[in-house]
Amino acid sequence: MDDPLSALLDELYRHGVDHDATKPDRLDRLRNVEPDTAQLLSVLVRASGVKALLEIGTSNGYSSVWLADAVRATGGHLTSVDIDSDRSAQAAENLDRAGLRSYVDLRLQDAAETLRDSADAQWDMIFLDAERRAYTAYWADLQRTLKPGGLLAVDNVLSHAEQVSEFRALVRDTAGVTEALVPTGAGALLIVRDPVD
Repeated sequence: MDDPLSALLDELYRHGVDHDATKPDRLDRLRNVEPDTAQLLSVLVRASGVKALLEIGTSNGYSSVWLADAVRATGGHLTSVDIDSDRSAQAAENLDRAGLRSYVDLRLQDAAETLRDSADAQWDMIFLDAERRAYTAYWADLQRTLKPGGLLAVDNVLSHAEQVSEFRALVRDTAGVTEALVPTGAGALLIVRDPVD
């Protein structure tokens, strides 16, 4: 990552923290991923050679910039979905500023619809950072659309443990997946769909 991109990411993160501090309603906040989690995701994309990456929860594009830079290095592409048109417009602007817009398909779409419309094994990696109460409903399609050997990364599993407890129990009870909790940032749950023999 070059210095201008690093500086832009620092600016976006600081803006997100300052913005969120003034918003009592969580839905009005940007709720950006922590920088160390974003860096971890970037490394995982690069190490796994991810080509088809889905981000659920674009917000203003802070994490999208990290992920787009990573797929640029792998020759891949990012699809990022959000239901908030203003946030999606902010993300487009921030990706333009980063020179990474061409690596990203921004969709104004509900995540359930995106997953439902995705082909079996379409995604090499999925980053899930959205409304946590919906995760259990997503689970069947998350598994179906993730390729064998593919990675699902879920943010906020430590900071909002009670909100993802049902989802985590569902994952633990599912055959054919392997999980690990990474205690960085707000807590990242990494779930790998087992490769097919």
